[in-house]
Amino acid sequence: MLRKHLYRIRAMPYLLWTIIFTIVPLFFIIYYSFKVKDKSFVFTLDNYKKFFTPTYLKIIFVSLKLSLISTFLCLILGYPAGLFLSRIKAEKRRNILVLLFIMPLWTNFLLRTYSWMSIFREQGIINQMLINVGIIDSPIKFLNNNFAIIIGMIYNFLPFMVLPIYTALINIDKEYIECAKDLGAKGKDLFFRVIFPLSFKGVISGCIMVFMPSVTTFIISDLLGGSQNMLVGNLIQREFLQARNWETGSSISLIMIFIIFVSLMIFRIFVKKSDNEFTEGFKIW
Repeated sequence: MLRKHLYRIRAMPYLLWTIIFTIVPLFFIIYYSFKVKDKSFVFTLDNYKKFFTPTYLKIIFVSLKLSLISTFLCLILGYPAGLFLSRIKAEKRRNILVLLFIMPLWTNFLLRTYSWMSIFREQGIINQMLINVGIIDSPIKFLNNNFAIIIGMIYNFLPFMVLPIYTALINIDKEYIECAKDLGAKGKDLFFRVIFPLSFKGVISGCIMVFMPSVTTFIISDLLGGSQNMLVGNLIQREFLQARNWETGSSISLIMIFIIFVSLMIFRIFVKKSDNEFTEGFKIW
């Protein structure tokens, strides 16, 4: 009994943190999403009806598309990086490389995004280099398009893909790999039937950690995409800060929370399915 009371006392700070910074704000978002503007305790569904207009649906579609593309590209780039880091045998060298990889995260998010503006602008490093080499005659417009947004997302969120994959790979029980080698697994067979399934939870964690900030970001799309490329994060920011329409902003936020929740459930199904397939496949093998 005493141990249970101690656990409850230790859990109180976390419980209070969750209530104050998660449950209470979520309650206000739900309240404002159903509230009639400038009228207290008068509720309506009109705030949600605005979401299903062609303009808003197009913004949501573009946001999801760019987020999925950036997540996929982060996976393509991040898995080899995580695999490379996990195969370094010297622990000190491995830790130094991991530290160097996450070091850009120590700088301000806004400054990291601004740096790409200086790189991509018409007088930036890339255009000047291509002009000096003679590949192009006039500057290429890299900014204010979806390409710049995707590059910004990859640069800012790639470490969130690499670290979970690296952690999953480094914690794989070496006996599985040795057993697979004894059974004749080599190269692609070893990777796709043993290593990748065992690291699949890290892949899913990385995809979640990249997808969620990508679909709700507004700084990257605002600075690199320009005013013509609005994502759902910019839409929510505009409704709250510029239009002062907390009701519509709250309804869009709540719908995005629902979309992210559904995405998490889908990812969870994939993880369970992967675990079952690996277990059954290893038994048959």
